[in-house]
Amino acid sequence: MKKGLAAILALLGLATGVAVLVLRSERAGGAVFRSSLGAAGDRRSSPGGRAHRMAVPVLAIQAKSGDLPYYLSAIGTVTPIATVTVQSRVAGQIMNVNFHEGQIVRQGQLLAQIDPRPYQVQLEQARGQLLHDTATLRNDTVNLERDRILSEQNVIARQTLDTQEATVRQDRGTLLADKANVDNAKLQLVYSRITAPTSGRIGLRLVDPGNIVQANSTQGIAVITQLQPITVVFSIPEDNLELVLAAMRAGEVPAEAYDRTFHNLLASGALVTMDNQIDINTGTVKLKAEFSNQAQTLFPNQFVNVRMLAQMLHDQVLIPSAAVQRSSLGTFVFVVKPDQTVELRRVQEGLTEGDVVSVKSGLAAGETVVAQGVDRLQQGSLVTVQTTPAKPPLAVNAAQ
Repeated sequence: MKKGLAAILALLGLATGVAVLVLRSERAGGAVFRSSLGAAGDRRSSPGGRAHRMAVPVLAIQAKSGDLPYYLSAIGTVTPIATVTVQSRVAGQIMNVNFHEGQIVRQGQLLAQIDPRPYQVQLEQARGQLLHDTATLRNDTVNLERDRILSEQNVIARQTLDTQEATVRQDRGTLLADKANVDNAKLQLVYSRITAPTSGRIGLRLVDPGNIVQANSTQGIAVITQLQPITVVFSIPEDNLELVLAAMRAGEVPAEAYDRTFHNLLASGALVTMDNQIDINTGTVKLKAEFSNQAQTLFPNQFVNVRMLAQMLHDQVLIPSAAVQRSSLGTFVFVVKPDQTVELRRVQEGLTEGDVVSVKSGLAAGETVVAQGVDRLQQGSLVTVQTTPAKPPLAVNAAQ
């Protein structure tokens, strides 16, 4: 019985040892397999396997060195240099109107005719009175010469001579008044012809022929607005005042007027003046630019976008704004290296205009940066490059 129990225990020990050996062998084999698999994977992902990586197609552009104009922009209102309400300076009936609504008129052009007959009668009356008083003066002058002779002969009293001298002086004064009345009558006759006080576009007619108008009526006959040249009034922040003053001291400051969308150039001109004080409510100062408006693209009271050249920045490194990327770490670009890989380069961004940006530091002229396809790139990515020439800089919008 004891021998049988010993044999069973020996068999159990032998089975346990075999199981342990088999388990150790399986663990070792699995480790070897995993080690071999990892080595193969490492070989596939190692830098030496670059030929197996996919190259990213990108559009790249070469950084250029050039000048960048610095512009100030603002919303302005087209303001005519002269707006005149044509009024009658005499009373009377309008006989005819010699203009069409919306017509371009010239200074001195006849616009309307008031019945001149009453003023012609007044002129004849003034002339008749002048002739009458002229004859009176001649008669009194002859009497004065006679009284002087008689006074020398002691025939008449000295008082009589003095009275006659005063009468002659009075006649001369009356004659001057008569001449003034004649001139006034002539002037009233001239005023019966209403002419354009300035050149420009005439508006809608306010009075029809046949109506009686009064002198200096506030209603007027029509309104003339000068269109050529014309001005635009706009405001800039007071922080830009010194920049504008420096530009004005340097010479003419070019200005451009665009439509509401800032897409269509309406007219080109220059800055002419600025206001003499800053608006304390808005912190801005008013400026006025003048435009020849030959094509009459600017209309009074029209809202336009004004862009004024304030400064020209020279020797700037210029790249497309699409090439500049931003993250929490700052601003950077992807620079294409000679081995067709890209380098993530931090840069300091300068001024921007449209799709052009200047780079203050971190990039040199002649280096190539990725402009399109940056969303698939990272440090060291392999790329296939399509290059395109740089676009010239336009302007900088600095007053928004």
